[in-house]
Amino acid sequence: MTLVLTTSPAFGLHGRVPARLAELGWEVARSDDPAGASPRLAEADFLVAGLAPVTADWLARAPRLRGVLKHGTGTDNIDIPACSARGVPVLNAPGANAAAVAELSLGLLFALAREIPLTHAETAGGAWNRRVGAELAGATLGIVGLGRIGKRLASAARALGMEVVATDPVSDADFLAAHPVGMLPLAALLARADYVALHLSGTTRVLGAAEIAAMKPGARLLNLARGEVIDLDALTAALARGHLAGAAIDVYTHEPPDRSHPIFADPKVIFTPHAGGNTLQAVERIGLMNIADIETLLAGGRPARVLNPQVFGKAPS
Repeated sequence: MTLVLTTSPAFGLHGRVPARLAELGWEVARSDDPAGASPRLAEADFLVAGLAPVTADWLARAPRLRGVLKHGTGTDNIDIPACSARGVPVLNAPGANAAAVAELSLGLLFALAREIPLTHAETAGGAWNRRVGAELAGATLGIVGLGRIGKRLASAARALGMEVVATDPVSDADFLAAHPVGMLPLAALLARADYVALHLSGTTRVLGAAEIAAMKPGARLLNLARGEVIDLDALTAALARGHLAGAAIDVYTHEPPDRSHPIFADPKVIFTPHAGGNTLQAVERIGLMNIADIETLLAGGRPARVLNPQVFGKAPS
């Protein structure tokens, strides 16, 4: 029997995925250990990875492993070179959660513009403070990273009457022809945008103290990319001195984050628990993509979404 070990709390539990697993007759073992430890590790044929790190040491304890599949898109927690050295293919599910992340980003735009969480807390607590918010229509949204998620957000924002500018090293001419999005260098985007939404891939820091200081006064920042891409201390300071009017954060350098950081005491900041891709529809799509790729690997095929194709032709070691 094929044994699939998963460190994702969502894999195999939603939509059509449980029935498909039962139909295939695979066994699913779960690990909720932050380091991905499991008594079944030595038996695992495949790993469906959540956020726990997949390191060379972890791989050494999984001699039967035939594939690592990310339950999502970002693979920064997976040591792909170590997997390649073992001959183990690594796969992800690009685009499967794009709608979910873009919709959360859109919701956070509304929440920031109208201070919805703060207004809710005040009203539920007995206050009657009719805060004056801001309309999104007519405001400028700057999107850093115009990939699948960024494009969906751009389309939605345009429909609301926002001006949209973006920065990305790669331009999609067809998308830009159909959607009036102004492509700008990062510095120009930061100086112009009322809202800056981070949707880039990777963990390279793009907003340090200098970049945050260069943002338009009164702007609001949304990070649904990776925690490492912003200087959290610089963001905290910019909010405290009133340079920025608010922020929304869904991702953190360490998850769960250290709540003793002063940013968690700032009522102008909205926090969510890396929930961008967590919708029933998205986790079903991702799970079915993971299963389809495992089926292909079991049949001796080469899935289309493999991130280290050089491993094919190399026997797992």
